[in-house]
Amino acid sequence: MRALWGYHAGAGHHLHAGAGHHAGIGHRGGAWARWRGGAVVAGVVAAAALSLAAGAVPASAAGGYAVAATVPVGPDPWGVAADPAAGTVYVANYGADTVSVIDAGTNAVIATVRVGSGPFGLAADPAAGNVYVANYGSGTVSVIDAATNTVTATIPVGSGPFGVAADPAAGTVYVTNYDAGTVSVIDAHTNAVTVTIHVGPYPFGLAADPAAGTVYVTNYADGTVSVIDAHTNRVTATIPLGAGSAYVAADPAAGAVYVTNYINGTVSVIDPATNAVTATIPVGSNPYGVAADPAAGAVYVANYGAGTVSVIDAATNTVTATVPVGSGPYGMAADPAAGTAYVTNVNDDTVSVISTQAAQVITFTSAPPASPMVGGTYLVSATGGGSGNPVTFTIGASSRRVCSISGPTVTFNASGRCVIDANQAGNAGYLPAPQARQTVTVGRCRCRGRLRPWSTTAQP
Repeated sequence: MRALWGYHAGAGHHLHAGAGHHAGIGHRGGAWARWRGGAVVAGVVAAAALSLAAGAVPASAAGGYAVAATVPVGPDPWGVAADPAAGTVYVANYGADTVSVIDAGTNAVIATVRVGSGPFGLAADPAAGNVYVANYGSGTVSVIDAATNTVTATIPVGSGPFGVAADPAAGTVYVTNYDAGTVSVIDAHTNAVTVTIHVGPYPFGLAADPAAGTVYVTNYADGTVSVIDAHTNRVTATIPLGAGSAYVAADPAAGAVYVTNYINGTVSVIDPATNAVTATIPVGSNPYGVAADPAAGAVYVANYGAGTVSVIDAATNTVTATVPVGSGPYGMAADPAAGTAYVTNVNDDTVSVISTQAAQVITFTSAPPASPMVGGTYLVSATGGGSGNPVTFTIGASSRRVCSISGPTVTFNASGRCVIDANQAGNAGYLPAPQARQTVTVGRCRCRGRLRPWSTTAQP
C-alpha cells in the first residue's frame, strides 16, 4: 500500500516530505520510485494500451453502474479530467512526468505528453482548447494544446501546485499551491498569473461555479473550505468541516457543493446560497476524488482505501451504488454527455471507465452431449441479461474446421476442440454482455471397434 498524501495514520496530520514530495513517492537515486508493500519499485512509463476492448470485458456493476473498460496509463496516475466536447480524457502520471490522452470513444491512449516535474491535478478548458496541468515538483503549470497534444506554455505559480479548476466563460484558471497556502489565478488568454489569494493551510482541491461566480477550495490541514468571490478574488467565507477535507465538486443544477472528507469516510454537502452544511453522507474508506454529473443527477466518489467508487443520488443525498474498480482509486472525472465517469487507480496504474449502463451476463442453459462424435449435432441455448436482445452464437475462428453452426444447431464435422461463443448486444440501459464461451472436445467416430477419447468442458 502506498503512503497517502498529507495523512498521518491515526491522527490525520499533514506529512511534509520536504521539497514537495508525496509521502512515499519521490525521487530516489535520481529515478522516480514508489512504495509497494515496503519495497521500492522504480517507476517506468507504462505502454499505454487498452487492456480489454469495450463490450468484451468482464464488467463489474452495482445499482445500474458498471466498469466498461480498464485502460493502462503511466505510473502513479493521480489527476484526471474529461473534455466532453473533444471526446478526450487526460490523466496526470506523477511518476513519469507525463499526461496520458485517452480517446473516450475507443478507451485507448492516443498520446503521451511530457510536462513538468510531478504532475498532479489537471483541468480541461474546452473554450480555450487547452488542458492545464499542475506540476507539483517544479512549481509550474503546463498548458497543453488539446488539438496537437503539445505543451505551448509553462507558467510559474506558487510552491507545490496541486489542484486545478477552469472557468471557461471567464477565461480564468485557478491553481492551489499546497505548500504555500495560496491559490494562483491565471488569465487563460495571456497565460499569466494575475493575482495570488491566501487561503487555509495546505489547500488541496478546488472547484469553480461559474453561474454563482464562486470558487471553493479545500484546506486539508484544518478541514475547512475557503469560498472565493471570482469577481473580486477575495475569500468571503470559511466553512468548517473537519480534518482531512480533500476534493470538491460543484453542481449548479443540484444547487450543491460536495466535499470528500478523507479521514472519516464521508462527503459533506454544502448549500452554496448559505454556505451551510446540509448533509453528511457516509461513503467508502478514505474518499478522495469527487465529480458531479448533473445530467444523471449523480455524484461519483473515489474511495481510495476501499477500491470502490460510491455513486450518490444528488436528489436524495444517499449512496445508490458501489462500484468495484482498481487498486487505490483516487482522481475522479465525469462526462455527462457520454454518461461515463473516469477514476484513476494509483496502485495498478490504470483508469477505470464507469458507465451508467448496467451490466448483463450470459449463462449457458444447455449441456453438450455426453459423447460428442463426428457427424453428431448439438442444440445450444443460453439466457442473457436485461437488454432483451437475443443471444447469438458463433463458432470460434480456431474451431471452424471442427464444427459449424446454423441458428442454435451445432454440427460436429471433425475431431478436435469446438469453441462456441455466445454474445448479446447492449442498448441505452445495458452494456454489451461479456462474451460467454463453451468448449466441446469432439471424438472421432467408432473405428475398428475402438472409441476415441472425448470430453466436454464449459466455461463462462
